[in-house]
Amino acid sequence: VNTPHGISLQNGAVPGERGKQDKSVKRGNWGNQIEFVLTSVGYAVGLGNVWRFPYLCYRNGGGAFMFPYFIMLVFCGIPLFFMELSFGQFASQGCLGVWRVSPMFKGVGYGMMVVSTYIGIYYNVVICIAFYYFFVSMTRVLPWTYCSNPWNTPDCAGVLDGNLSSHAALNLTRLLNSTQKRTSPSEEYWRRYVLDLSDDIGNLGEVRLPLLGCLGVSWVIVFLCLIKGVKSSGKVVYFTATFPYVVLTILFVRGITLEGALTGIMYYLTPQWDKILNAKVWGDAASQIFYSLGCAWGGLITMASYNKFHNNCYRDSIIISITNCATSVYAGFVIFSILGFMANHLGVDVSKVADHGPGLAFVAYPEALTLLPISPLWSVLFFFMLILLGLGTQFCLLETLVTAIVDEVGNEWIIRRKTFVTLGVAVAGFLLGVPLTTQAGIYWLLLMDNYAASFSLVVISCIMCVAIMYIYGHRNYFKDIEMMLGFPPPLFFQICWRFISPAIIFFILVFTVIQYQPVSYNDYVYPTWAISIGFLMALSSVICIPIYAIYKVCGSEGDTLLERLKNATKASKDWGPALAEHRSGRYAPAFSPSTESHLEVQPLQPEKGRSEVPAASPVQGSNGSAHSQDSRL
Repeated sequence: VNTPHGISLQNGAVPGERGKQDKSVKRGNWGNQIEFVLTSVGYAVGLGNVWRFPYLCYRNGGGAFMFPYFIMLVFCGIPLFFMELSFGQFASQGCLGVWRVSPMFKGVGYGMMVVSTYIGIYYNVVICIAFYYFFVSMTRVLPWTYCSNPWNTPDCAGVLDGNLSSHAALNLTRLLNSTQKRTSPSEEYWRRYVLDLSDDIGNLGEVRLPLLGCLGVSWVIVFLCLIKGVKSSGKVVYFTATFPYVVLTILFVRGITLEGALTGIMYYLTPQWDKILNAKVWGDAASQIFYSLGCAWGGLITMASYNKFHNNCYRDSIIISITNCATSVYAGFVIFSILGFMANHLGVDVSKVADHGPGLAFVAYPEALTLLPISPLWSVLFFFMLILLGLGTQFCLLETLVTAIVDEVGNEWIIRRKTFVTLGVAVAGFLLGVPLTTQAGIYWLLLMDNYAASFSLVVISCIMCVAIMYIYGHRNYFKDIEMMLGFPPPLFFQICWRFISPAIIFFILVFTVIQYQPVSYNDYVYPTWAISIGFLMALSSVICIPIYAIYKVCGSEGDTLLERLKNATKASKDWGPALAEHRSGRYAPAFSPSTESHLEVQPLQPEKGRSEVPAASPVQGSNGSAHSQDSRL
């Protein structure tokens, strides 16, 4: 910034102002702390909170499920969340750059990128279906209300068909239930009209043009919101992260005032304590916490890397994790109050109408909405909420990939052209999503959902914990955090990071393998070749880790394998805080041109060079010497 007097000022500082500027000119920062918290909440709170958690809760013993769920949150969710945030914030790097901490493990960063790519492709397809439903809801009568449409079959029996009195309708439903499987108009609309579902995953059929159009719309919106990176997305999240709560509350108030709502909520909350001894319940709780918070996707590291160096990410991680879990519980009330009302209307048990995944969002819930007066209004609100929940996660997935690419290349040229990188990634994501809008698209979508991001995430997270705590060294990491936050991580977190969280992650892995069942969609069983593709997707992210490690060890200096391993795992010279002004203690530069080239040097008033950053450890000198002293301990 040039002042009228021609003095060049860094970071928009005020002339004569003392006090450190905590900003990175080169990469950019969040406008303020609220933007970061809202973005992370938008990232963690996604479609799973609405369509997966309530179902898991009711299936695994209602209120009793909350007990393992909150235990897993405290011992695994919050610690891992804090670890990823502090890791990204300390180095101000995306999911690849942070691995300067132990270069051999950079494959973990590539694994995270692969996972984020898969999720980013299919997640936007789900958003595009929500967009489609959002647009078609803008009518006087929802198109899935009656059975009188060209796509309906004789088996169709709507809850509102004909001018029957409700009593006669009830008897009719009982009759239909006894003679044949009733299919609802919403299910036929979904399968026969929206998806025009083919009979097999290999039979792609034609592209569903309305869905393709909506996919284009959702990618354009994601691109426009990220056009200036975190500068623009940080402003958008003020709306996308908060408005879903307004909609949830409106639907909640509408839901609990309905007849039968209480039955649904009791179904959701009544504890069945006998289930708590079942390992499956604990496994489900751990997996749900793990996937819901977005650990090991690379997004948390990326979002935190745009924080200021001394931001209190410990406080943020607790706020965000608890908000995420509270949202899940709250969404359960919204879902089950309306399902209870529908079950009451049909005269069936709640378990007959409960569903999860796309089946809940696009079949069961929309059908229940047709029973309400002014149903199009509730439908528009519900799908608008789904769109916003999805977009919050999608922003971060795209930003993760873009940041990783830009940080990796790292020169001025690409930083200036970051918008074009974003555009390139968005176009690629759109093209890769096209097969998912064909008639067999939903099969592929569920295949990706079940394999691309299931156990690979667990492996990635486990290796990350081990690499930071045992290879880099927990003492080093605790000192880094103390240097950044002004206090070391609380003892509870130290114990969790070193022992409890890796153990729980390992338990989730074992549990996932034991509980494994091939994916299916309703009655359709996937062929072997499709499941093999699923496993290849899962492997493709994990395989990055050993491949990169072997490449790194082979390229390291040293005569014996052990020496090479030591050199490949030792933190590189440019590991540490990104800004020169934060590099004190063992990161104080021993001025060599190689170290300086990676740092962003910012002019400082000489007298405040060291004074304001508490020295983390008395060891001066370059990075290498500090580490050798630590390892001898």
